Amino acid sequence: MSALLLRAVAPGDAAAIAAIYAPYVAETAITFELDPPDAAAIGERIATIGATHPWLVAERGGELVGYAYGYPYRARAAYRWVAETAVYLRRDMLGKRLGTPLYEALLDALEAWGYVAAVGAISLPNRPSVKLHERLGFEPVGVHPRIGFKHGQWHDIGLWQLDLAPRKAMQAEPGAP
Repeated sequence: MSALLLRAVAPGDAAAIAAIYAPYVAETAITFELDPPDAAAIGERIATIGATHPWLVAERGGELVGYAYGYPYRARAAYRWVAETAVYLRRDMLGKRLGTPLYEALLDALEAWGYVAAVGAISLPNRPSVKLHERLGFEPVGVHPRIGFKHGQWHDIGLWQLDLAPRKAMQAEPGAP
């Protein structure tokens, strides 16, 4: 099997990312998004969110097999040093431990960009995602019970947090290095 290549996202990756994400949206409660975004919508997200938070992709054999990105945890300015995270793999790549190196690279990038903590919000139950987060050092910090309604039922969201860097009284603004 060919080596895994991790790199920064490029605008031309939008269609492959949309294809990876669509089954999660349409068939699961892993994301609370209800309609799969098309390549244009993903491209817009890459351009806007990617200006303030890193996006990475994983390639194997020249094909995009996964992606990970950070995004604002909350809209209020006081949260700007904390990033929420997401990682998605092409479904035929699940269980092959590709999420770990991709997520590790994202966490390194978030720290380099000046973020002090990462938050993973996991629709429960989702044992593989919980195991991934805990393997990377995230700690459970709470549960929002029955907070999202999708596919005819209410779902919990568990929150996992990882400190990336010490908090300082005069914290530099986060952004691309």
